[in-house]
Amino acid sequence: MKGQICSTCALCALDTSWTHLDGGSTYAAKSVFAGKPGYFKRTLIADRLTIPFESSVSRYLGAKRDRAIMSRRSRRWIFHIFLCLGIIYLKMGGFSTVLALGASIICSKIPGLAPRQRIICQSRPDALIVIGQGAQMGINECQFQFKHGRWNCSALGERTVFGKELRVGSKEAAFTYAIIAAGVAHAITAACTQGNLSDCSCDKDKQGFHGHADGWKWGGCSADIHHGLGFSKVFMDAREIKHSARTLMNLHNNEVGRKVLERSMRLECKCHGVSGSCTTRTCWMTLPKFRELGYILKDKYSHAVHVEPVKATRHKRPTFLKIKKPYSYRKPMDTDLVYIEKSPSYCEADPVTGSVGTQGRVCNKTLVHHPNGCELMCCGRGYNTHQYSRVWQCHCKFFWCCYVKCNTCSERTEVYTCK
Repeated sequence: MKGQICSTCALCALDTSWTHLDGGSTYAAKSVFAGKPGYFKRTLIADRLTIPFESSVSRYLGAKRDRAIMSRRSRRWIFHIFLCLGIIYLKMGGFSTVLALGASIICSKIPGLAPRQRIICQSRPDALIVIGQGAQMGINECQFQFKHGRWNCSALGERTVFGKELRVGSKEAAFTYAIIAAGVAHAITAACTQGNLSDCSCDKDKQGFHGHADGWKWGGCSADIHHGLGFSKVFMDAREIKHSARTLMNLHNNEVGRKVLERSMRLECKCHGVSGSCTTRTCWMTLPKFRELGYILKDKYSHAVHVEPVKATRHKRPTFLKIKKPYSYRKPMDTDLVYIEKSPSYCEADPVTGSVGTQGRVCNKTLVHHPNGCELMCCGRGYNTHQYSRVWQCHCKFFWCCYVKCNTCSERTEVYTCK
């Protein structure tokens, strides 16, 4: 009878074995909760056959004994439950401590982070990964937009994607800060939409009908652009703690990048109806392609505004920026890129200005007054001519059956590089 379960007793279902007593008339179950092996004896009913009580066993079936066993088992169940919960709590607490310690060590080793940025890193290490991706996305876009200019962003991100890249407050620095701030906001918003961050998701305000006259309603997953913009502002602006003209310039350009992203958000819709009709439209807000932001900011770079700080009379600290014109206190627009220093020539390598020089850069001899033309790219130093020959199979034809016959083509090209 090993493993038999008593169908009339819920407590017996917890026992693991049965012991045969008194020559087959009674069975007793070993309790798994008792401190020492004990026996709980009762009548077994199976297939309409009742096994009678033995007179020697009846004293064990009193109500007092049953209540004692029940009370003991209940106390042990509660003990085991709290023991398990305690172990889980300790494990979770220990794991959280390890994560916090690991985040603190990692964040202290990342170069370029300001003190307040390190605090954000320690509290949100998962978000820092997304921030790094957004900053790198901005650097890549910068290199694409300026690939034909003397300054081509090639020095950006060599040491770290965080930190001050350009020491001169030039137009190039203005574009750099704006595109990286936009990249961080774009990456955070995209991560929220995809569910990759724990504290954000879709925009919860974009729900229900937008307007009864328009005939469409919010649906899908709208990008929570306000969360991305807010996180980018907290992290990117955390570096600018000094009261200087460069700080005002950086904060202004950071905001320009975020505004360009916010104003480039798109509304996408999908029609619902019978037989292709558009009875109801479901719409949601989506992020723009980052390349679009690059083109917009590149155009703003071409029309960047030269500004100068206005200092307060008491504290002698710059309080705001104004357009650099005599007898003018007009402030730049909040959508204009601003700079406080003229751009260097970028002809020679200079780590201070972020210039890698133009020596060895490929240029186009036929272009005149173009940034990629040899006249401007090489800064008057001249250029070298390199001839290359390329041979390949061309004009291939298939003949039945079965072979392919090709001609041999060659091409000689000339490549010009700056001296």
